[in-house]
Amino acid sequence: MSTATETARVPVLRFATGVLRPLLNVVVTMTAVVVLWIIFLQVYDLDPLVAKSPADIFHYLFTGADAGAHRSLVASGLGRTLLDAGLGFVAGLVAAVAVAVVFVLLRSVEQALLPMAVVVRSVPLVAMTPLITLVFGRGLMATTVISGLVVFFPALVTMTFGLRSASRQAADLCRAYGAGGWTIARKVMLPSAVPAFFASARVGVPGALIGAMLAEWLSTGQGLGYAMLKDSSTFDYDHLWASVAVLTAVSALAYNIIASVETVALARFAPDIRPGT
Repeated sequence: MSTATETARVPVLRFATGVLRPLLNVVVTMTAVVVLWIIFLQVYDLDPLVAKSPADIFHYLFTGADAGAHRSLVASGLGRTLLDAGLGFVAGLVAAVAVAVVFVLLRSVEQALLPMAVVVRSVPLVAMTPLITLVFGRGLMATTVISGLVVFFPALVTMTFGLRSASRQAADLCRAYGAGGWTIARKVMLPSAVPAFFASARVGVPGALIGAMLAEWLSTGQGLGYAMLKDSSTFDYDHLWASVAVLTAVSALAYNIIASVETVALARFAPDIRPGT
């Protein structure tokens, strides 16, 4: 085989690997979850009326007489929850990057605002939700704020550390050529913080889902968060466990997709750094 042919096949192989790897990781993760699920039910010997097994959920979603209606019911709630979580995820991550850049460039701003951020973070989100609802209403804005807050604070700490880990020699070189602080942040700090950004994104995925469901539970009355709350009072435990299983699978898939994108990004911006570090 010629060298040109081998070179042409490399991008195809990388693409196939990038697509198949997250799917394989999801399968491994969900297999482990199912095994632990079965062990949990066996060890604690829970009432089958309340505690549903993986076989029960598979029957509920795929092989039962009303499986189609059940899938539609779960999918409708999941769509709303993914919208709430997705907007909160993006808003929280973007805000964390912007604030982290400001903190690194303007230390006086960090000294003034960081204590406030610590105070806000110390207040339980459950206690803050009524106030957020009062200010932003019970619509999409409230769920975005609540979900975004869950993502924002861990991402802010991680991004600040990542920006400050940039090469001092590269920054000094830029200053020698007359570059200002914002140029250095764009040319040196942000590329160096790519691993920190993706670490924040990976951690933020389950956090955004949790924040979205919390907002749905306490504020909007929509999505899987509110549906799962109703399930506990109407004894619809099949739907409750099915919702948990679907959310777990979606969270694992999103996590691994971000990890695959991270691999490509690190090959471009930080080839010497291994993904996940």
